[in-house]
Amino acid sequence: MSHDTRTAPRICPLCEATCGLTLTIEGTTVTGARGDRDDIFSRGFICPKGASFGGLDADPDRLRVPLVRGEDGELREAGWSEAFDLIAARIPELTRTHGPNAVGVVLGNPNVHTMAGSLYPPQLLGALRTRNVFTASTLDQMPKHVSSGLLFGDAHAIPVPDLDRTDHLLLIGANPLESNGSLCTAPDFPGRLKALRRRGGTLTVIDPRRTRTARLADRHVAIRPGADALLLAALAHTLIDEKLADPGPLAEHLEGLDRLAAALADFTPDAVAAACDVDAGTITAIARELAAAPTAAVYGRIGSCTVEHGTLASWLVDVLNILTGNLDRPGGALFPLSATARAPRPAAPGRGFALGRWASRVFGHPEAKGELPIAALAEEIDTPGEDRIRALLVIAANPVLSAPDGDRLDAALADGLDFMVSVDPYLNETSRHADVVLPPPPSQSAHFDFAFNGFAVHNQVRYTRAAVPLEDGRMDESEIHARLVLSVSGLHGQPPSAVDDLAITTALTRAGAPKERAADLTGENGPERRLDLMLRLGPYGLTLERLLAHPHGIDLGPLKPRVPEVLRTRSGRIELLPEPIAADLPRLRRTLGDRPAPLVLVGRRHLRSNNSWMHNVGALTGGSNTCTLQIHPDDAARLGLADGATARIEASGGGIEAPAEITDTVRSGVVSLPHGWGHSRPGTRMTVAAAHPGANVNQLLDGTLLDPLSGTAVLNAIPVSVTPAL
Repeated sequence: MSHDTRTAPRICPLCEATCGLTLTIEGTTVTGARGDRDDIFSRGFICPKGASFGGLDADPDRLRVPLVRGEDGELREAGWSEAFDLIAARIPELTRTHGPNAVGVVLGNPNVHTMAGSLYPPQLLGALRTRNVFTASTLDQMPKHVSSGLLFGDAHAIPVPDLDRTDHLLLIGANPLESNGSLCTAPDFPGRLKALRRRGGTLTVIDPRRTRTARLADRHVAIRPGADALLLAALAHTLIDEKLADPGPLAEHLEGLDRLAAALADFTPDAVAAACDVDAGTITAIARELAAAPTAAVYGRIGSCTVEHGTLASWLVDVLNILTGNLDRPGGALFPLSATARAPRPAAPGRGFALGRWASRVFGHPEAKGELPIAALAEEIDTPGEDRIRALLVIAANPVLSAPDGDRLDAALADGLDFMVSVDPYLNETSRHADVVLPPPPSQSAHFDFAFNGFAVHNQVRYTRAAVPLEDGRMDESEIHARLVLSVSGLHGQPPSAVDDLAITTALTRAGAPKERAADLTGENGPERRLDLMLRLGPYGLTLERLLAHPHGIDLGPLKPRVPEVLRTRSGRIELLPEPIAADLPRLRRTLGDRPAPLVLVGRRHLRSNNSWMHNVGALTGGSNTCTLQIHPDDAARLGLADGATARIEASGGGIEAPAEITDTVRSGVVSLPHGWGHSRPGTRMTVAAAHPGANVNQLLDGTLLDPLSGTAVLNAIPVSVTPAL
């Protein structure tokens, strides 16, 4: 190692596993990344995404300075002052003229992967006071937030499987060997599953594809796509019908257990078998195995969320954990307690969780957790009328690729807006429409996982400062966000620290603490002082100073039971059969007699990819990370498709083409395409992605099919037709 080469710890921001990295840095350039063996959570594990951190950091296509659209309509490089001056001139003017709902906000998946993306958007939304808020959640996990809100009174109270202590793990709609887990932060998820098998535990995987995770399982059930809620309901019915249900100590905290049997009476194994394409005997056996296991956990993810009954499926996952006595139990599913969570309060009734407090302007979609379905974004821009979205702030999001019917949204962004701002390091399919693009730096920002520590399978806390200093002309991500808050709220010109000072004062007031405590906070900047305060007010009484003294993290111990302190329902109990859930069950019941479509589409994840925002890293291209249509040999033969030939796929939203990949890892009647591709639109600056564009699977969707409780777009079990391309 040369004299100007050093190493620095860095928490990986590229997926929910939050692995610790050791970066090799030459001067101000990250030249390598390996797993941090001293990291108290990941213990040296690393995946290909983390290993590519240096390549992502040094990508020549990443923007270094703002872009501003000139009078000629073209984007040009500009200074930071000019960019924020323009935002400050346009956004407040539009809200004064047309009202707060004239501004829409889109928050993408990467926001929860950065410190700034967690700290500042709530302040941005508070300043704007708009109801037109859209996030990636309605393309992913919103059903779990809604079901948790209805069950526990808190949309963020999401139990996670106790992977390291469970005896039986049932996964449905999840492929953690390639996705590393989601709403379940677990570095080395593959190693944890293998450890489960080594200690004599059982792994059951329910998935229409024989994924890498499914190949590891003791039992793989190739369910018909979209039938997840039916199968889960039949498992719950069996537990009740065979008197195997035993909530244990949790029983005293349950409301509605006596009504559950009647609500699920029609979902017998025999009744759901044909719809699920899973024989009744297998369903019964799985239920009995769950009940008999010393400890067990059921875990469902995106495959069971992004279907027509995603909220019901998410609810039933927790119902099964409750009925088997495994919710809030070591070895079952428990609620993490992060270092920056609010300190536990005495058990008492709370405010509860409400749906549909307002609705979208055009179609009348009800809000969920303060958000509207992102599938409705285009119509809210291109449909005339009062409260039409005229300005859009897009923060770390690429909805032209990630949301249904990207063609309509693409046209709406091009022709329907008066002003648009993107916070994004790339000029991608969405940000190319912006009037101002603000690019954050990658390795030159500090990192703390506010969101993912709340879903971690082991309580711990870690923080890493910026690995390299800011280059000349760059701006820290936190400062970008703070200045954006000031610009839209009419406070342009005040220092960014004013935003952090206000957040600190507000937090102290809410905690009932004297404002003078702000003087005790340490840190080099506003975000660090805010972190210090949250640690001090948190359940462990930590400080930033102590955290900095442990660069590889602090182990806070295994997950522990937290009921009833975690409950925020109006009853102060777990409301097992909430009214919105009960009202939606007849819709599920009607599907028992449906005839399945001849061919349906499901998505898939790649280990070396994360939606659309990792496709410009050369080291991650090729291999399995390609956009192909996986199809079973029997279906390929019936349709006259050869391996590698171009297939034409059509659905309600349009048609696309992709190379066929004939494989028996998908069951017959199912085809699979990955999410996040389609990098073929003009005007972007993503050289690697454009050379391997793939097809945008979401263009097959017209955006009208949603899970009604959560507003989540149905991305799986979509009827399609497939033919050889002409």
